[in-house]
Amino acid sequence: MIEVTHLTKRYGRTAAVDDLSFTVEKGQIYGFLGPNGAGKSTTMNILTGYIAPGAGEVRIAGHSILDEPEAARKCIGYLPEIPPVYPEMTVAEYLKFAAGLKKLPSGERARLIGEAMELTGITEVKNRLIRNLSKGYRQRTGLAQAILGFPEIIILDEPMVGLDPKQIIEIRELIKQLGEQHTVILSSHILSEISAICDHIMIIAHGRLVASDTPQNLLGMMRGAGAVELTVRGTETEVRRALEAIGGGISFTAHPSEHEENACEVSVKSDAEGDLREQLFYLFAGAGLPILRMQNAHASLEEVFLELTEEVHYDDDL
Repeated sequence: MIEVTHLTKRYGRTAAVDDLSFTVEKGQIYGFLGPNGAGKSTTMNILTGYIAPGAGEVRIAGHSILDEPEAARKCIGYLPEIPPVYPEMTVAEYLKFAAGLKKLPSGERARLIGEAMELTGITEVKNRLIRNLSKGYRQRTGLAQAILGFPEIIILDEPMVGLDPKQIIEIRELIKQLGEQHTVILSSHILSEISAICDHIMIIAHGRLVASDTPQNLLGMMRGAGAVELTVRGTETEVRRALEAIGGGISFTAHPSEHEENACEVSVKSDAEGDLREQLFYLFAGAGLPILRMQNAHASLEEVFLELTEEVHYDDDL
């Protein structure tokens, strides 16, 4: 559906996008993540034809964004971070205006506008001025503009920014609904929402792709995803001596507990698959060190994101 090959975009000495390549398959919801300045918005603007790449190639449904820009753009509906709505227009007037810009067939515009309003839940406010709408309804109006004509690909840049929890839930459900009929690329800083919505996640840092996989696989590849956290009765020296007896493939940290007297807080990680808890139980029991607390430490998408993006370092001054 989308093929990005060796995409590069520089602003002076700064590489906003640096030799970026990825593929987006049909019929999935993709999360596009990265810290501020990672190149997310620049990449999205290139995909949608708003800015030209410095180098590389982008193909949208087989159309080159450079050689066939109009054909490529017809395949995409785009909602920027700030919805491009006109506050002095009513919702219906704005969508009629957008339909004209998209060159939708004049005989079908009324039907397509009605379907977009129905899908995004804004039919009841179609005659209200956009300036008088809530943030949530303005966002829905922007979404209606993006899906007008029902393009194959919907690209959403921070669609939940500034929304309250109820509005976030509503937009989340709407995006899931869109994903049933469209390929969706979603950029968001709300990582829990990305994890809940997306089938596939791409993470970029410094304009480069550092991970591309399902949410489940990303959590599984996280270092320490199989870690065990414990509170053990004993001195730090005693705890460390017991853990050092395990041998290779194990890493751990131990420090005195702030909440339990004469106890240590311990985190143990293993390179091997399997549950460490039984091994640790017998280990500390044999050393005469009671375990006061033990639980698996589950990695979050936030931890995966921080680990992957913090690992990217470059020596050049870009």
